[in-house]
Amino acid sequence: MLKDTLLYLSQNERVHDFVMQNRMARGASRRFVAGEDIEDAILATRELNKRGIQVALDYLGENVTSEEEARGATKVYLSGIELIKRATVNANISVKLTALGLDISQELCEENLTTILEQAQKNSLFVCIDMESSEYTERTVDITWRMHKQFEYVGTVIQSCLYRSKKDIEQLIAQGVRVRLVKGAYKEPQDVAYQSKSGVDHSYIQLMMLLLARGNYPAIATHDETILNAACKYARDHGISKEAFEFQMLYGIRRDLQDNLVRRGYDMRVYVPYGSQWYPYLMRRMAERPANLMFVLSNVLR
Repeated sequence: MLKDTLLYLSQNERVHDFVMQNRMARGASRRFVAGEDIEDAILATRELNKRGIQVALDYLGENVTSEEEARGATKVYLSGIELIKRATVNANISVKLTALGLDISQELCEENLTTILEQAQKNSLFVCIDMESSEYTERTVDITWRMHKQFEYVGTVIQSCLYRSKKDIEQLIAQGVRVRLVKGAYKEPQDVAYQSKSGVDHSYIQLMMLLLARGNYPAIATHDETILNAACKYARDHGISKEAFEFQMLYGIRRDLQDNLVRRGYDMRVYVPYGSQWYPYLMRRMAERPANLMFVLSNVLR
């Protein structure tokens, strides 16, 4: 019930406007969001790199409603690529197709995405096409599959909560596309997604083993210690090198686990979100893990 409530609030415009203007809420968000500007994200990246952690820069913003906004987001992604190379930090980028105009037209979205991938290819920089709600899954997988025919440095995200994910992963593995595996942070209907935690977790472990066995440098993105231990054991038991995959976590969440995995010799990458549209992202993080909600509330109360 708490998760459903938080996901509902993430889409409520009145609550959105109130929180965005609340100074205490903005301050608390900095635990999970590096800042509103790319420069803030680069500073956070440097600190993570010092700890032996790689980074994926995640510009917050989705579901734009005008061509001008879509092209503006494209410029932000391009400036991110440029600054990563100029700052010589260890990072790649994550892009959202609805930020590039997918809700307006697929042609506009693909035009903007191609521009980003061309720039990334020149700089040998990987681009992860982020996964949004199930409404976009088919188009996201299809666009990724076709873009990978032209650009080497592109992959996407698959959510274990969806029934269709095994088929999607099989298709992506066959073409050598890199996959980031997550549980899923959106409220999905029961006809397309598992509704119980046990169902989502079981699906995750099955897909994780598939990716570790046959995937192209997959990313195991989770903060779940049981799943992390299962991944390490599966890789060890099947002779899979620690350099053949990476773990991923979110900025500000389970830093202890991040550092522990680095000490044990695993590749670790942290998603560092930045941008002014931090509210929907923050609410989804609260829905995923109640401990995050308690952290924010305690800061607001103080």
